Amino acid sequence: MRLRPRVSAVLATAAAATAALLPAGPSEPARASGTAAPNAVVVWNQHTEEAIRNAGPFVPHVALINRAMVHGAVYDAVNGITRTHTPYLVQVESQPGDSVDAAAATAAFRMLAHLFPGQAAALQAKYDAALAAVPEGPAKLGGITDGEQAATAMITARQGDGRGVPTEVVIGTEPGRWRPTPPAFAVDPAPWAGNVKPFTIPDAAALRSDGPNALTSEAYTEDFNEVKAVGSRTSATRTADQTDAARWWAAVPQEAMLRGLATGHGLSAADSARLFARVGMATADAVIACHNDKAHWKSWRPVTAIREADTDGNPATDPDPAWTPLLDTPPWYEHSSGHSCNISAWTWALTDFFGTDQVAFSGFNAVTGTTRSFTRFSEARKEIIDARVWAGIHFRTADSHGAVIGKKAAFLGGKNYFRPVGS
Repeated sequence: MRLRPRVSAVLATAAAATAALLPAGPSEPARASGTAAPNAVVVWNQHTEEAIRNAGPFVPHVALINRAMVHGAVYDAVNGITRTHTPYLVQVESQPGDSVDAAAATAAFRMLAHLFPGQAAALQAKYDAALAAVPEGPAKLGGITDGEQAATAMITARQGDGRGVPTEVVIGTEPGRWRPTPPAFAVDPAPWAGNVKPFTIPDAAALRSDGPNALTSEAYTEDFNEVKAVGSRTSATRTADQTDAARWWAAVPQEAMLRGLATGHGLSAADSARLFARVGMATADAVIACHNDKAHWKSWRPVTAIREADTDGNPATDPDPAWTPLLDTPPWYEHSSGHSCNISAWTWALTDFFGTDQVAFSGFNAVTGTTRSFTRFSEARKEIIDARVWAGIHFRTADSHGAVIGKKAAFLGGKNYFRPVGS
């Protein structure tokens, strides 16, 4: 029998495309009647989301990268015990019977403490409570060791990955080039995101889009006039449901819906770990590639384009100096749409995981106070493309191109990672 290292020593070490194109997924997990109680992986996803929200101003692309790191470690810890699928970074030195709950809690806690050291006390309390619920004995100690090994591997692998590296935000002056937008006239607080090392794709720049339409093209004119009409704060053509969709997607309850899918389908901790890692890494890679794309094109937002249309050389676009979008414009380049990249990858990764597009789900948004429901993943993917136009913050082409980036990211991740053992 392998001798385990002392837990204290390990602790010290850690502290120092189309649906047909997607690879065939595993058979759909068995559904439970009703909703199952959250398992340890689902619980720590909730803790992860709380830590991200408590860390300060919410930056979507940073949040997705952090989630991927946490759930990649949790996956290796849990899957290292069950050994049903290929590991992501490391096959932990587990023993049969090691506690999956202790492994998941330890991996998540170590990653969160590493990412958010200012929340150490609150995270420690949650971790202590999680371990207190696991019976004492070799299985508990084994799970702790497994979680430590997985977290250490992730922390080591992500050293020097480009996070936080000073990156210039280029402010343009020519027609078509991005410049800060009202009302805040802010710049991206994390412009480095597009240069971060991806998780499951070889090269973010390889997913480059075809770019925004030429300012004098018919395609640009069509996009321009659409968002000008339907995306205005005072639009007379946008319906009440479209307005709700625009606001709902702006603060989409993405992780809550993912937890709902895990519990609603009665997923085990092992399947939940794979679900969160599979989706988390696909969405992180999608937004990394998307922000790489944004930095390449540096295109202007609709609010700038519409207010300054007299400079674009296109006689079919009429300026409106007072035009205001329904929602405040995010402070980063326009093309491609980060939200569309993210949700496209999210839906394609879920389609791969469940082996079908036809999975119903819904989400309650505490910001809007409304619930939106979908009968299949592709419905959500279509609606996010529309919603960002209805919000007045993207041209349709940026949304459509973002959906392609997300699809490619999900496809590559599923092709090379999280495959059943022996497949």
